[in-house]
Amino acid sequence: MKNRIDVHQHMIPPAYAAWLRGHGVHAPGGRQLPEWNPVEALALMDRNGIATGVLSISTPGVHLGDAGEAGIVAREANDYGAALVADHPGRFGLFASVPLPDVTAAVTEATRALDGLAADGVVLLANNRGLYLGDPVLDPLMAALDERAATVFVHPAELPGPPVEGIPEFAADFLLDTTRAAFNLVKHDVLRRFPGIRFILAHAGGFVPYAAHRLAVAIFAETGRDPYAILDDLADFYFDTALSASPAALPSLFAFAKPGHVLYGSDWPFAPELAVSYFTEAIADNVAVGRENALALFPRLVVS
Repeated sequence: MKNRIDVHQHMIPPAYAAWLRGHGVHAPGGRQLPEWNPVEALALMDRNGIATGVLSISTPGVHLGDAGEAGIVAREANDYGAALVADHPGRFGLFASVPLPDVTAAVTEATRALDGLAADGVVLLANNRGLYLGDPVLDPLMAALDERAATVFVHPAELPGPPVEGIPEFAADFLLDTTRAAFNLVKHDVLRRFPGIRFILAHAGGFVPYAAHRLAVAIFAETGRDPYAILDDLADFYFDTALSASPAALPSLFAFAKPGHVLYGSDWPFAPELAVSYFTEAIADNVAVGRENALALFPRLVVS
């Protein structure tokens, strides 16, 4: 298959990389910050049958403690990504970054990116300095995204607690972080209160498909809601295959996700090309996962 849509591909603009390093961030999520440029991205895509990569900023996002600085970094990254989309028609898309946990600034930047830059959606970290998606304080942002029928890519961040020595965050903590966000989004009824938003969970949803019934029981115990409705909400997320298209994970993912809700993801450049190729091979001939399911979220790519 040669025309995949990759919903989980990262960009590392030069100014953003310099900003991270200037703040002492050299290995976000336990992975050394890789070298990246759009020429190498396109070459990688061509070698792996990827027609379009929807680009996003990965953890730690754009907020390292200074709210004013975060707003500037978000705007610069989004302008950079929008220029790439314009310069390479059909090859790149953009999930815009927003400077959470500053909710007002996040609404402003999301609105600018979606309305003014024609971004394909926004990327939200599962937690932003300890504030998890689903928290009611984020409702103004959810309302703005719902009004625009936005696609939201949920990417894990480092957990709001000390890491365990010898276990890199990307190996296990990231999966827990995504699961926490999904749990909180469903617990606070975000998917039903803001039905225009389509949420994509990175890395096959962390533990969600495997542990969905356990999660549903816990949400039922806290809320008293119909557990079958809770399960339906959990299955209503979209799930990407980044670093997750394995013989062990795929059966659980396909058994749980709703039809059309599994999307291709590479996680490049944080995932090296060997890993990209390995996990791509598992869904090599699956046209729905590789492309067709994503077209429902990104209709502008139909003609690409």
